[in-house]
Amino acid sequence: MKIYISADMEGVTGVTHWDEVDHDKSEYGQFQKQMSLEVAAACEGALDANAKEIWVKDAHYSGRNILAGTLPKGVKLIRGWSGHPYSMVQELDDSFDALMMVGYHSRAGQGGNPLAHTLSSSKLDFITINDRQISEFFLHGNIAAKHGVPVVFLSGDVGLCEEVQEVSPGTATVATMVGVGNSTISIHPLDALKAIRGKVKSALSGELSDCLWDHPKSFIVHIGFNKQQLAYRASHYPGANLIDPKTIAFTTNDYDQVMQLILFVV
Repeated sequence: MKIYISADMEGVTGVTHWDEVDHDKSEYGQFQKQMSLEVAAACEGALDANAKEIWVKDAHYSGRNILAGTLPKGVKLIRGWSGHPYSMVQELDDSFDALMMVGYHSRAGQGGNPLAHTLSSSKLDFITINDRQISEFFLHGNIAAKHGVPVVFLSGDVGLCEEVQEVSPGTATVATMVGVGNSTISIHPLDALKAIRGKVKSALSGELSDCLWDHPKSFIVHIGFNKQQLAYRASHYPGANLIDPKTIAFTTNDYDQVMQLILFVV
């Protein structure tokens, strides 16, 4: 099996404040380590299930967070941002047997994580695709669907895990925390590592096709910005239209064009 792991940080066990996911803050180091260990646990679970090749995308902030030495020997690690539209799943294609997500978080406007957002909390109020408000899980999971790659596992906050079960009932999840207002209630970091490794092994040992998504034939995208100036600028992207002072609309039959839109207007 050839496995792809995309790793974010706001859904890592214990993360509660923006300072804890910011390179320039003193709290960052302990959560950088936990992120790295949770990704390593997912890799170990994949190896337990006889995976032969594992690719990891460091998909938080600078894309340079994971401590490479914590990962098992042989894992390929993608660091930084290439500028490719696939963003958090750069290099994902139909050669992979499964996609897994570690440390993901609830979407903008959803409870369950004090750090809930979609792509950019400074720019965006929401993104909808076919009238569904989306998370980064949903946005990038649809790239996997385009390529026929099942989304088999996700770890992150309780709110996102509930969304996963609604969107993709066959996908295994590990809930690392639940947000309550501006606080979190988290499981123990070591319990998270054990659960991630075990759930990944189980998921990859099961029927992967149960985690394949249907891929729509067309996409209607609405992007709501925090400022009207941003929406006006984005409305000049080819095919985009301003439908109110802070919202643009875009329609396409090709999901790659959705990701290209987001690359250039967000």
